[in-house]
Amino acid sequence: MASSLTNPTARPLFSSKLKQSTPPRSYGPMRVQCSVASTASSSAKVKSVKARQIIDSRGNPTVEVDLITDDLFRSAVPSGASTGIYEALELRDGDKSVYGGKGVLNAVKNINDILGPKLVGVDIRDQAEVDAIMLEIDGTPNKSKIGANAILGVSLSVCRAGAGAKGVPLYKHIQELSGTKELVMPVPAFNVINGGSHAGNNLAMQEFMILPVGATSFAEALRMGSEVYHILKGIIKEKYGQDACNVGDEGGFAPNVQDNREGLVLLTDAIEKAGYTGKINIGMDVAASEFFTNDGKYDLNFKKQPNDGAHVLSAQSLGDLYKEFVRDFPIASIEDPFDQDDWSSWASLQSSVDIQLVGDDLLVTNPKRIAEAIQKKSCNGLLLKVNQIGTLTESIQAALDSKSAGWGVMVSHRSGETEDNFIADLSVGLASGQIKTGAPCRSERLAKYNQLLRIEEELGNVRYAGQDFRSP
Repeated sequence: MASSLTNPTARPLFSSKLKQSTPPRSYGPMRVQCSVASTASSSAKVKSVKARQIIDSRGNPTVEVDLITDDLFRSAVPSGASTGIYEALELRDGDKSVYGGKGVLNAVKNINDILGPKLVGVDIRDQAEVDAIMLEIDGTPNKSKIGANAILGVSLSVCRAGAGAKGVPLYKHIQELSGTKELVMPVPAFNVINGGSHAGNNLAMQEFMILPVGATSFAEALRMGSEVYHILKGIIKEKYGQDACNVGDEGGFAPNVQDNREGLVLLTDAIEKAGYTGKINIGMDVAASEFFTNDGKYDLNFKKQPNDGAHVLSAQSLGDLYKEFVRDFPIASIEDPFDQDDWSSWASLQSSVDIQLVGDDLLVTNPKRIAEAIQKKSCNGLLLKVNQIGTLTESIQAALDSKSAGWGVMVSHRSGETEDNFIADLSVGLASGQIKTGAPCRSERLAKYNQLLRIEEELGNVRYAGQDFRSP
């Protein structure tokens, strides 16, 4: 049986061609392309672009873009809760009486009135050229005129349309755009315990993740992650009560854990109980910029203000704490262990541990910040978030620059997500080797994981990154 990626009659949500009940008459039969195409479109030229305001997984407005050639290619833009100060600007309306000021109608208007008309007739197979046109129209360093959320929505739909015009899967089109030699299935980093800005507990550190590096396929990795997730739920329920099993923005649990070490112990116990000791590593996203103090220290009790200062650590003391964690637990990756401007502390830790140190707020998927981090030897991994930089072309360049420096590349979702599954194809097309897109829970997270299942099924004999996730 043909897979749903190539069979145009298959209709899984947000991954195949969906017939529109009332297609625009001038374009003939209209099909919504949300992931991959099975046959080449007859046109590679933009006929029109239409944007709208939709709602993301946190109940906030975001941008959705329909790009029309002979088919309709749809993409939606994610949004973060903990954001780096160097990220490209996410344009919000600011009217507090409407969606608390978080409306995106100005971004939508910028697409419909400015970007869309300028792109009519442009060849969508040339991603770099289309993105360059939009950057020129914006003309600002951080996309503050048009909005990175506006530009990205169009950029993603252009990429989908380019795949459609060529009649290839989206991941294959991305492979060709990036010059990737071999497609590789990524190791998923499941965020199963939430803290930081994503949860209402006392945990300062934002994410505690499990990475099934010992699996032999993505499908097996997803099964292992799901099994540990359910065992962890049972442990948390027994120890903290039923209320502690409520999930956070990204599907992870947010038990009333008082100490970061306690979170690591919970993960280790769940992994052991599932029978996967030695096959599943642990990852952390500390998001340390969230609790960096004005005097250059780190307040692990930042959620309680005012506090007695007993949990305020110097950068050196915090670094020593990380080294203890690495010594005592199977930690393979730590993201944002220090503030986005605390370069020296990053470099000090990088020189003293043999794990992956991932820059998120530090790098914001920006080639200029990546170049600085390479020069300063501050980290050895990029967290790739397309909405931090605002175009697919710049995102691909960030990944290529990172790989050329010997870094790992982890493709990532945001806390505010939609059913859009673009980053699944992106992680395979770039052969990133690793992806984090939440717990195996909540449909906006599973949209990505399920798409990866489909891709692996379609490719058949494809390598899973496994233990080589940092350099697949």
